[in-house]
Amino acid sequence: MTSTDIDAARLTLALNELRLPAIKALWPRFAEQADKEGWRAARLLNALVEHELAERDRRRIERHLAQARLLPGKTLDSFDFNAVPTLSKAHINAITAGDSWIGNGNNILLFGPPGVGKSHLSSAIGLALVENGYRVLFTRTTDLVQKLQQARRDLVLEAAIAKLDKYHLLILDDIAYVTKDQAETSVLFELISARYERRSMLITANQPFGAWDTIFPDPAMTLAAVDRIVHHATIFEMNVESYRRKAAVKAKGPGRPPKQASAADFNPD
Repeated sequence: MTSTDIDAARLTLALNELRLPAIKALWPRFAEQADKEGWRAARLLNALVEHELAERDRRRIERHLAQARLLPGKTLDSFDFNAVPTLSKAHINAITAGDSWIGNGNNILLFGPPGVGKSHLSSAIGLALVENGYRVLFTRTTDLVQKLQQARRDLVLEAAIAKLDKYHLLILDDIAYVTKDQAETSVLFELISARYERRSMLITANQPFGAWDTIFPDPAMTLAAVDRIVHHATIFEMNVESYRRKAAVKAKGPGRPPKQASAADFNPD
């Protein structure tokens, strides 16, 4: 074994110990190129460090995407903004930068009837935010509420809610499907209160605030929950015809024209 081999072996062990896998993989090739081209030591070191940082960013995003549980294939590029003229694509794209509202614990609310793309859009926003370095969790509200109920039964509700603090954005999909049950709505209210002005939420709902008395058991809790959610919130209304309905009608062929969605359909009040 040559002295070069011994040095290389020692360097590999050191890089393993320092947890620098990109530099460990790349340094022989970069060192050879540096010798041939007469790089200064600082240039070689800078090139190796830049690749290590880029690899760490890639692995972090990959890890955060796995944790986010986003809907597969739902991106902003695949969302049909033409079908929802009430939405500004430029505004949505600006939101994905995250810094101005997530840093302040602000919220986003997406309202509209079923089938207009609320889940798609919320997941796509979450994906863009993860790619920009934020931690996101997408969940059906009913699923999360059930987990929090179990945490309460196990006497660890406070800890379970605290664990959600690691997510800069919590996406609660279909909040209106939570049943008007004291146990369910109580843990949901505690979650909303715990994140108020601290951590952001993106909430989708197929009912306006006036119908949220079907979620919370009494008017006082409804008012308190809505007050915390809308304070420092951006609200988007997607009150258009369901694209799933339009697709079904198109597949069915000519016939009786579909009933158009109206404001009355969206707001029963």
